[in-house]
Amino acid sequence: MIIGYDGKRAVNNMTGLGNYSRLVIESVAEAYPASTLLVYTPKLSENPRLQTIRSLHNVEFRLPPPQGFSGSLWRTFGVTNNLKSDKVQIYHGLSNELPLNIRSAGIPSVVTVHDVIYRRRPQCYNAIDRVLYDFKYGRSCRNATRIIAVSERTKADIVELYGVSPKKIDVVYQGCDASFRKNISGDDLEATRRRLLLPQRYILQVGTIEERKNLELTVRALSALPKGVKLLAVGRDRKGYLGKVKGIAKELGVLDRIDVRSNITFADLPAVCRMAEVIVYPSFYEGFGIPVLEGLESRRPVVAATGSCLEEAGGEAAFYVDPTDVRAMGDIINGILDGSIPTAERIESGVAYATRFRTDDMAQRLMAVYEKTINSY
Repeated sequence: MIIGYDGKRAVNNMTGLGNYSRLVIESVAEAYPASTLLVYTPKLSENPRLQTIRSLHNVEFRLPPPQGFSGSLWRTFGVTNNLKSDKVQIYHGLSNELPLNIRSAGIPSVVTVHDVIYRRRPQCYNAIDRVLYDFKYGRSCRNATRIIAVSERTKADIVELYGVSPKKIDVVYQGCDASFRKNISGDDLEATRRRLLLPQRYILQVGTIEERKNLELTVRALSALPKGVKLLAVGRDRKGYLGKVKGIAKELGVLDRIDVRSNITFADLPAVCRMAEVIVYPSFYEGFGIPVLEGLESRRPVVAATGSCLEEAGGEAAFYVDPTDVRAMGDIINGILDGSIPTAERIESGVAYATRFRTDDMAQRLMAVYEKTINSY
């Protein structure tokens, strides 16, 4: 099978959609070595995260031709000419969108929709972005031969908000990188702690520092935790939300207990997770919630928020709180820290629960969707 992929995020994004795109390409290429995977990208970069993809014999990058459309216009319109000349049998848009002319080009297509948060929490987006996302992603859902949703929650959102038949949508859960489940020696962990100057005791929250991710709840709960425990927040500030969070921390007297890092590499993240006493993810709304899964694979207690899809990512292995309930967050974390809330059984069940998201299973599910799409076209 000749499979085309939208490679923009895989090439240029270091987290989020980039991680998903690389994971799909790598897992399908490794599970189906007889297939040819063509990755279409407006430009190539020296992204070190592409090392695995570059090493795979059945993956090739495709760039815009010297003449004609280039950049975003090529990705939106011109790429379909390349898909036809390359005899691509199916095209997979990995990040919510497809070329606008994919249907008229006569090419079977699949689009992965990660979330519709711009509709569920519109206050987190400016008006222009909301209109643009609604147009591009809504049209992609309507034009796609089939849709992949990363969770049952996202599937329900697509059906409700875009009027798409549920029969057109397949749920294929995203796995997380295998490095999170590998054992790391105590010496290596301590070496990482010293190199990164990490606190001796910390709770960990990973994700963009923005209103939706709800770092504020964790900071407010921090004031009820033992003073020797710090909060390590890994992510980049967005729209100045970090300033608001620091203002709250200052009012509560915990500013000196917050350690914000935007430069921790993906290679170091598994060790950072392993050393956390608790991993928290109190986001108001997500399409899936990879940090929850990474926490389970890292064999750490995980506390997540109710209200979107995080219960799908963590199952009964994680603890859950209302994303506005500061006291509940503090009580659960304190219980984990002082041992009054047992965690050993939860950690073991978390490891077992996480097996349903392994990448080999994801590759098989994706291929089943591809075959279904081609056969029904």
